[in-house]
Amino acid sequence: MSVMNAPEREQFEYIEKCRGLIGEWSRKKGRNICYCVVTFGCQMNARDSEKLKGILEETGCVSAPEDEADILLFNTCTVRDNADRKVYGRLGTLKEVKNSRPDMVIGVCGCMTQEKTAAEKIKKTCPHVDIIFGTHNVHTLAKLLYRHLSEHTLTVDIWDEAREVAEALPVRRKYPFKSGVNISFGCNNFCTYCIVPYVRGRERSRSAADILTEVKRLSEEGVVEIMLLGQNVNSYGQDLPDDGQKMSFHELIRAVADTEGIERVRFMTSHPKDMSDELIDAIAAHPKICNHVHLPLQSGSSRLLKDMNRRYDKERYLELVGKLREKIPDVAITTDIIVGYPGETDEDNEETLDVIRKACFDNAFTFQYSKRTGTPAAAREDQIPREVVTRRFNEVLSLVQEMSRKRAALWEGKTLPVLVEEVNEKEEGFVTGRLENNMSVHFKGDASLIGSFVNVVLTECKGFYYIGEMK
Repeated sequence: MSVMNAPEREQFEYIEKCRGLIGEWSRKKGRNICYCVVTFGCQMNARDSEKLKGILEETGCVSAPEDEADILLFNTCTVRDNADRKVYGRLGTLKEVKNSRPDMVIGVCGCMTQEKTAAEKIKKTCPHVDIIFGTHNVHTLAKLLYRHLSEHTLTVDIWDEAREVAEALPVRRKYPFKSGVNISFGCNNFCTYCIVPYVRGRERSRSAADILTEVKRLSEEGVVEIMLLGQNVNSYGQDLPDDGQKMSFHELIRAVADTEGIERVRFMTSHPKDMSDELIDAIAAHPKICNHVHLPLQSGSSRLLKDMNRRYDKERYLELVGKLREKIPDVAITTDIIVGYPGETDEDNEETLDVIRKACFDNAFTFQYSKRTGTPAAAREDQIPREVVTRRFNEVLSLVQEMSRKRAALWEGKTLPVLVEEVNEKEEGFVTGRLENNMSVHFKGDASLIGSFVNVVLTECKGFYYIGEMK
């Protein structure tokens, strides 16, 4: 492990202090203290949850289902309104549980808590919540838990901005053979509909040296697949000093892919305005960089894209898709689409449908526009009636599914490498893995294959996954 900085050393001291309190609690219970971290939202949240789990396990807690947890954390998302409602709904059901188990610790963290009024609302409507913290101080969980367990009072700590970097802390990965690696935090784009810059802060890139050190350590631990994570990975490094060691994203991803022991490299998420020819060339040239690009479209209407502050238009987007298909013939392109943005017309929706037909996406995450308080789009008076949004959404979703099935069918009959991830819970005697394009494959096998690459014949396409046979 690299030399720890002061914030990291402080957190390890609190982990040790918590271990004593958790041990005492465990002796009173006559069993291990159990924890559960419930994750809402994106890959960045999932990575944060791995850190939360790692810290809790270092204090002596053991993982358990939600209904058995002594310490229950909700790591929240706030990109859409229904994400907030899910969290409040889940918190509401815990009131009676807390009454019957008063020593239970309930915590809420993540993007939702960074919203200006969220902490006060949680305190008012959910007084059974014990710990509230945000995205900028996920690493301080042990300190906050120690404070609560020592003082038995509500502990709230929301930072307005990132004050320190503390990445050298324990992590509990879902899969021992693959891992996400944060390369940047926050976002500078301020798309008019998006709350992310307000809850995750301005863009901050980690140094390339620290990233590559982490990747090397993960490789030594047996990790074979890396996913580089950031709100906009394409703009990685633009905020770093030009000290001779600065790298652009295409240079960084090549360096990660060159790390001994790493067999696959993915990244999430790309912004079209920063997608460079050099990155496309890197994906095309390097066999370990997955031929999969997630390229959020949001809308096919140039008029709406300008209003959204996306800084590209329909023609530029389709030009990028054309370059990707030309230079990487078997590339999988996935996207995000928002339906019902304020001021959207049927003509604008037709423009989106036109892009879907021309781009022929491998998959698309399609959402109905959700007002987020504090964003410019939320204050607009030309909000679209729900019934209109639903009609357009169904049109978009139907076409996306049609195009996705066509793309998926192209791979049927091919033999491709699959990274085996887990035993299939629904089909006895089967395992499940992922292709380079991120699609799932189910085939006969056993647990001994988990974490290894095997060649599989894709015998049957099921639209969004495959049935295969190990070769």
